[in-house]
Amino acid sequence: MYVEKKYSAGNGFLMLLGSLATMLATGYFAVRAFQTQQHLVGLVWIFIAFVALIAMTGLFIVHPNEAKALVLFGTYKGTVRQDGFWWANPFLTKQAISLRVRNFETAKLKVNDNHSNPIEIAAIVVWKVVDSAEALFEVDDYARYVEVQSESALRGVAVQYAYDSHTPGEQSLSQNTDEVSLTLEKALKDRLLKAGVEVVEARISHLAYSPEIAAAMLQRQQASAIISARQKIVEGAVGMVEMALSMLSEKQIVTLDNERKAAMVSNLLVVLCSDHATQPVVNTGSLYT
Repeated sequence: MYVEKKYSAGNGFLMLLGSLATMLATGYFAVRAFQTQQHLVGLVWIFIAFVALIAMTGLFIVHPNEAKALVLFGTYKGTVRQDGFWWANPFLTKQAISLRVRNFETAKLKVNDNHSNPIEIAAIVVWKVVDSAEALFEVDDYARYVEVQSESALRGVAVQYAYDSHTPGEQSLSQNTDEVSLTLEKALKDRLLKAGVEVVEARISHLAYSPEIAAAMLQRQQASAIISARQKIVEGAVGMVEMALSMLSEKQIVTLDNERKAAMVSNLLVVLCSDHATQPVVNTGSLYT
């Protein structure tokens, strides 16, 4: 397994000046050698100038938030992370890799949730390379690897949760977004660790029922909302009826038997729980007629 290691590169400006000075000097001495008929010495100076020219090909630039992995004849030698102008063995292959934070959005995946309902889901993944050696040499294409593994992790997380929670304490994709995001982030970290990639953040960006069941699920959500609202209304109405009976009894405004209490409770519940305004009936007789 390849792990990133530091490579100590030389100062590029010093090597550039040294190579240029060497080439100028060797050119001067080569010309003098040929003028004095010292051809062998002239060839030596030309060879030295050629070596200086080859040495200049070892110069390279590292940009901010970038790394250069150095490989010598198929052997990994190290990575230069410090930005600047550097020099290394000219026979080293220098592979650039960005260390900047990247993000991408997965495709809209069609999966089944925990209740086997088909849903559409997508996520935004924010990531960056933290180990250049692993990213370059442990996987074939680390950027493509991140995309494929992100979609696979998203599918795995989606089947663990229901779209909507139908029982108390049940976590769902639509209501527990923070918990789902943490689960997705952990799944991605486990999958991308071998590629030298760190997951900065992962969040759901799209969530919806599949078109073929969207209408039916909308009716189900509306029915659940109506039932919940009715439950609140009934709880409030019962409290108001209880309060009314208690106040009538405490202030001794009127004494009602059980049958009249039941009738009063029925009338109050109808008034309080009705969808529309009720029409009052005025009793012109006595209390019992």
